Amino acid sequence: MKLDATRMVWTRAPKEYVVTPERVEITTEPFTDLWQRTYYHFRNDNAPVLQFTSEEKFFSFAVKTEFQTKVRYDQSGVVMYLDSDNWLKASVEHENHEIRRLGSVVTNNGYSDWASVDADASVDAIWFRLSRREDDFCIENSFDGVHFKQMRICHMEKAAGTVSFGIYACSAEDSSFKAAFSHMELTDCKWQAHDGQQPDEE
Repeated sequence: MKLDATRMVWTRAPKEYVVTPERVEITTEPFTDLWQRTYYHFRNDNAPVLQFTSEEKFFSFAVKTEFQTKVRYDQSGVVMYLDSDNWLKASVEHENHEIRRLGSVVTNNGYSDWASVDADASVDAIWFRLSRREDDFCIENSFDGVHFKQMRICHMEKAAGTVSFGIYACSAEDSSFKAAFSHMELTDCKWQAHDGQQPDEE
């Protein structure tokens, strides 16, 4: 099912943005980011986030993001933001003129982590897919919108009920760029149930 972006709700709307049913454009503001405590020992919780909400326990949300990042830590991607201490994000992040970071951050109870791999600096568009199976989640990426590769599987401690999910973009340093989002789609869960070892009894 294609999603109508005008039905999304802002958490911290940026000063400059455009929202139509099929496309969202965000102009980032300097010194905006999402991060909690780990390693850096600071807390950043001021990035603009635009989301849908759902009570469905099993679904997949896909979106394409296009970007022209310029400065280290410029980033755009998919997010599931529950509150300042509990969220996950996946994005392409500018590192330098040679590479970008294709990465994900999972934050539970106020502590973030970061997993990433290098991508070529020529990358200027990518699809992300966020899938939910109850309170477990899978993040995937694709360069063509058809063939997705797994980035991460994680558990979110505060995601037992209704969740909010969508898009974000930010510039953690003194920078600004435009990120565009399109091809937003909600489907049955594309992340299939595990067919190997059976669950332990709890």
